[in-house]
Amino acid sequence: MRSMVQAALIACLLAAAALAQETSGGEGSGGNLDLWKWANFVVLAGALGYLIGKNAPAFFAARSLNIRKDIVEAEEARKDAETRAAAVDKRLANLEAEIAALRSEAQDEARAETERLAQHTAAELAKIQLRAEQEIAAAGKAARMELRRYSADLAVELAERKIRARMTPATQDALVRGFVRDLK
Repeated sequence: MRSMVQAALIACLLAAAALAQETSGGEGSGGNLDLWKWANFVVLAGALGYLIGKNAPAFFAARSLNIRKDIVEAEEARKDAETRAAAVDKRLANLEAEIAALRSEAQDEARAETERLAQHTAAELAKIQLRAEQEIAAAGKAARMELRRYSADLAVELAERKIRARMTPATQDALVRGFVRDLK
């Protein structure tokens, strides 16, 4: 229907141009030129109207569809942003509780580490004390043995002096004779 109206409009314009040509046959060339200018204008305006009428609805429909699509996407993006902002606000609200929990956890870990270090230190001190006691006992034993050896050396030396002081040539002869007799 629409194309029929457009075709009729073009036919009318062409007929008007032809009619203008016939009626201007008796006039001078100046009037004829004005008529042709108007006829050309009408044909041009009609052709532009036809092209605009043909292409504009599809263009504007597509443009409207794109605008609606962009509006829907923008709405979805806004809702998504609001959701994320709400999540961030919720995390910020819980941030102090999380910080307190982290501090408490850190304090518990510090206490546990302190206790572990204290136990480790006590165990190491016990080992060191045991080693020191063992070394002291070994050093005491060595010192007692050295003291006994030294005492024995002193006793032998003292006995030797006493024997030499009492040893006379007659006693030496009697000892040698007794030794020889024991050998026989």
